Amino acid sequence: MTKLFNNANEAIFDINDGATLALGGFGLCGIPENLISALRDKGIKNLTCISNNAGVDNFGIGLLLQTRQVNKMVSSYVGENKLFELLVLSGELNLELVPQGTLAERLRAGGAGIPAFYTPTGASTIIANNKEIKWYNGKPCILENAIIPDFSLVKAYKGDAMGNLLYRKTARNFNPVMATAGKITIAEVEEIVPVGSIDPDMVHTPGIYVHRIFQGKNYEKRIEKLTITKRG
Repeated sequence: MTKLFNNANEAIFDINDGATLALGGFGLCGIPENLISALRDKGIKNLTCISNNAGVDNFGIGLLLQTRQVNKMVSSYVGENKLFELLVLSGELNLELVPQGTLAERLRAGGAGIPAFYTPTGASTIIANNKEIKWYNGKPCILENAIIPDFSLVKAYKGDAMGNLLYRKTARNFNPVMATAGKITIAEVEEIVPVGSIDPDMVHTPGIYVHRIFQGKNYEKRIEKLTITKRG
């Protein structure tokens, strides 16, 4: 069975209401833009989205928040989206805040078959509420469960028909750990290249983890905040 799909709409054919999705990227860098737009156009509801961030008001996951398709966010940084704030404060959107390193490790653990782990991060804070605590090396550590989403949606620079992926620079952020964690991983790439053309030492995600792949288009690659030095 081929892993190649023509576009995002075809690749998400079996993502339905209530699905749990991990979406790669850090801020607006390396996000699966085409897949997010396809999810919005499909109109599925009650999604649980796991992401470093919630996008901005009119881009990234922010598009799904505008259409009220997200029921819950599991995130580590959500400070750039005013609509997100309003939805959380009004009770329309459930939020699970996770320390950034813990979020990455929960995803990595999911891909590695590790059901849970202990970490000192968040101990003695509200993060530890209702979680098991054990002491290691004189420090309280909280039990964190692995994350295994129904689907992982990732963005890479290059990929081949076998699903081998190469990320470019900062886009190699949450994408690799999310790619290994998903029950089904869908990758959109800027360029599909022949099998064997990616140097094996440059394969960041082996194709065994990727179930579907397609070449995206019309990438905006926005910058969240642009600071310009005035001269003269």
